[in-house]
Amino acid sequence: MSAFVEVDDLRVTAGDAPILPGVTLRVEAGTTLGIVGESGSGKSMLVKALTGLLPRGVTATGSYRLGGTEVDLGGSDRAWRRIRGSRVVLVLQDPFTSLDPLRRCGTQILDSAPGGRRSRAERRADVARRLAEVGLPEHVADQYPHELSGGMRQRVAIAAALASEPEILVADEPTTALDVTTQRSILDLLAELQASRGMTLVLITHDLRLAQERCDDLAVMYAGTVVETGPADQVFTSPAHPYTRALHDAIPPVDARLDRMPTVAGSVPAATDAPGCPFAPRCPLAQERCSTDPVRLGPLGSAGEREVACLVVGETVAGHPSTGPDVPPVEPADAASRSDTSASEAPSVGPADGAKPALLRVDGLVKQFRGATARALDGVSLEVRAGESVGIVGESGSGKTTLARCVVGLERPDEGSVRVLGRDGPVNPGPRDVQIVFQDPYSALNPALSIGAMLAEAASVAPPGAHRRTVGELLRLVGLPEHYARRRPARLSGGERQRVAIARALAPAPRLLVCDESVSALDVSVQAQVLNLLADLRDELGLALLFISHDLAVVRQITDRVHVMRSGRVVESGPTETVLAAPQHPYTRALLASVPGAVLVPVLQEEPA
Repeated sequence: MSAFVEVDDLRVTAGDAPILPGVTLRVEAGTTLGIVGESGSGKSMLVKALTGLLPRGVTATGSYRLGGTEVDLGGSDRAWRRIRGSRVVLVLQDPFTSLDPLRRCGTQILDSAPGGRRSRAERRADVARRLAEVGLPEHVADQYPHELSGGMRQRVAIAAALASEPEILVADEPTTALDVTTQRSILDLLAELQASRGMTLVLITHDLRLAQERCDDLAVMYAGTVVETGPADQVFTSPAHPYTRALHDAIPPVDARLDRMPTVAGSVPAATDAPGCPFAPRCPLAQERCSTDPVRLGPLGSAGEREVACLVVGETVAGHPSTGPDVPPVEPADAASRSDTSASEAPSVGPADGAKPALLRVDGLVKQFRGATARALDGVSLEVRAGESVGIVGESGSGKTTLARCVVGLERPDEGSVRVLGRDGPVNPGPRDVQIVFQDPYSALNPALSIGAMLAEAASVAPPGAHRRTVGELLRLVGLPEHYARRRPARLSGGERQRVAIARALAPAPRLLVCDESVSALDVSVQAQVLNLLADLRDELGLALLFISHDLAVVRQITDRVHVMRSGRVVESGPTETVLAAPQHPYTRALLASVPGAVLVPVLQEEPA
């Protein structure tokens, strides 16, 4: 095979400020390249440079070849339109970004399809064929994007992208916000389409485990540079660069609970042309020369399959001697960091545990939205005890978020009751009782207010007699410096914004914190920091958590008990260790089997009698 995509010394700048100081990549024809790294590492800006979608005032230089043909990185919009859509197409994380909410799905697919004048019947048949290719029925052509589930919208976006018969598909975080089963179906679909069409696929993701499972090769990016490349299996099992190893260590295991998640202090810095390794300030192996000597991507050993940009990788990797390509494989987490309790010995922390009083009790909750044929909640009952963490897992549409909204008073149930702190919960429970942290902190925070103003406003509604924390106390509580009070959300990273969202939720001094997918959109390293923060707050404040997530590995790290929801009902519940180590319901087994890289239990096809 020959390299179909060749990128040499690609530099992207905004004025004099470097964004990508120099990226070199190769993608073989018909293969999948995964590009991984934290937010701010330059992944999405690289994608924009390769598809001609750089923002105004941002320029790209260097060499970019497709199938041996040089692409003018500074070409006009008209020149790029001849490449983008016909040769290279882009699928984004949120299909709402690429789909017009005011136009039917079939029309949007036709917009990208080649061909001259055709009859209405021919166009309809073409759309039906393309929908069938992505596993959707013909009637989806007449629907609007908002009438579809997240997974269906992503399939429509893929159908529209592929309608132009491209040679290269670039998928930028296409499954980040999807549950594990929908994620697996979308990735299976992309693999099938790639094989049937002979496409080259570039997959952008911050999930190293997903990239290892789905990609032929990996490129790890940090601060606008590529720090490691090589075959996906090798990069995953024996990461050479300390940053790649740190990303690997931050992945929450689905088969064990750690006492504390490994983290990387700090965040990704701005790109720079200065010599030295950009990871040096965060690297546990950094030497004085790492901040001053030039560091470039170079071969790791004599085989030539892998490259790494590290001055010390040939001497030591994460404390292990290393010579050339024989980088030590990643070992399982130390026994000391794992839970000492086996699944069979896991203590019961459910309703039978009389040591802790019930803080939240939900009995027979029923909710059906107007116009819906099925109930969003169908007789859900659960209990959360003081200082306890209870998980809710399930696919999109299982009822998780509706349950959360009923608990905090944002929805009124049709039947059943919500009791908070032993009292009948009102329609809108007081802030002393329950607060919620949402998935996207940016949309949950007011961009026009400073962090200090938001926290002060939230603290002002604390009930009489409660300790009213100052803005400084709240920021220190979530591990942020006091001077952040003067900043606005736009100046913070995703992880910092989520910490502010947690601080705001804690300001009224609640006893129960509802976390609704609050770490699902975060990088694994930032996710690990937030999980540790929640565990610390739980211990320090005696806080109870109702933790909602589609990520079973995350749920295992943070919860004592778990309830598995499907179609508005709880189908399995119990101690988290027991449920995830020995699931009894076929649906729970299917969720576990869908975790990237995990084949833990056979998936039963039949429902239990």
